[in-house]
Amino acid sequence: MKIEVWSDFACPFCYIGKRKLEHALSQFEGQGSVEVVYRSFELDPNAPVSESRDIHQVLADKYGMSYDQAKTMNAQLAEQASGAGLDFQFDSIKPTNTFDAHRLSHLAAARGLATPMTERLLKAYFTDGVNLGDHEVLASLAAEVGLEEAETASLLESDAYAEDVRADIGTAAGLGVTGVPFFVFNNKYAISGAQPGPVFTEVLETVWSEEQKQPELKVISSSQTSGDGCADGSCSL
Repeated sequence: MKIEVWSDFACPFCYIGKRKLEHALSQFEGQGSVEVVYRSFELDPNAPVSESRDIHQVLADKYGMSYDQAKTMNAQLAEQASGAGLDFQFDSIKPTNTFDAHRLSHLAAARGLATPMTERLLKAYFTDGVNLGDHEVLASLAAEVGLEEAETASLLESDAYAEDVRADIGTAAGLGVTGVPFFVFNNKYAISGAQPGPVFTEVLETVWSEEQKQPELKVISSSQTSGDGCADGSCSL
């Protein structure tokens, strides 16, 4: 089973949704046959690398609410994250552009390290309060999961994997994705948003059941023959 996950490292629901999927997978009988592929998505392609506003003000400006309303909303999100075992530190978050972080995730995927890199980048943003737009920070995070720091730093100074990021975003657009997280199972079923755990379990079991079924042979048309030889488009024994 293949699960493709479109997400952004600056998306709180993406981190929460990732945990909910992981929890569902941990209780799923076919977990050993599941491949999870992380795809890139940018919630704000125009976000600056260095942002003078804190995350509460960014949210307030985006949705036309007061600063206090934004803080309250983020506090509620932090509580929801805590229920999924995550520690969101909104006061420490550094809003930034995530395009280079997505390029790094593609490098990690090419080295077989997509899952730990994705986890580390999300934690770095929501818990550790580091700037994911800073190349030195990204290279250091990459080294933590097993990538070579100097190679990563050099890659980030180029445009490597930029087209891969854009390709993921283009595919999402083709699927009609306008928000993340967005989960696609075997290119047949999709879950939009950080849905409750039972939703993930239901889809996993549905796809697993379909995969376990042996396809039934259906004869579209047949020719009746009598005796040996070939007649009417078929040969008999």
